[in-house]
Amino acid sequence: MRTTIFYVITFLLGLGMIFLGSRFFWSPEVATAGYGIHYNAQGDYSFHYIKGIRDIFSGLIICVFVLLNERRALGVTLLAGTMIPLTDMLIVLSKSYNSLLQAVPHIIAIAICAVFGILLLAAKPQSEKL
Repeated sequence: MRTTIFYVITFLLGLGMIFLGSRFFWSPEVATAGYGIHYNAQGDYSFHYIKGIRDIFSGLIICVFVLLNERRALGVTLLAGTMIPLTDMLIVLSKSYNSLLQAVPHIIAIAICAVFGILLLAAKPQSEKL
């Protein structure tokens, strides 16, 4: 039962990442501001698309591992993936115009990835499929 709850929350996290990544394609300026940086792209959204596709891929791989009931792969991916929001947080905090408030979404992502990665790796395998 506990693993199922971890899967549901993690699947929602994956969907959220797909949404956030897609936003870098649909509305790059809004997505950049939501990320926590100010960037004048002057119409060239190449870096926005790089960030967007990274988030879409990460979200997809999380959702696929949940759907395939790959608990260990999901746990390792989340734990290793903690480096992404950690680096994002450091980038946001390196900007003089930001405060801790802009880093909060990244801090939450760090906590979710680390905690759920550890919990999924520590959980006993379930015989039932989702």
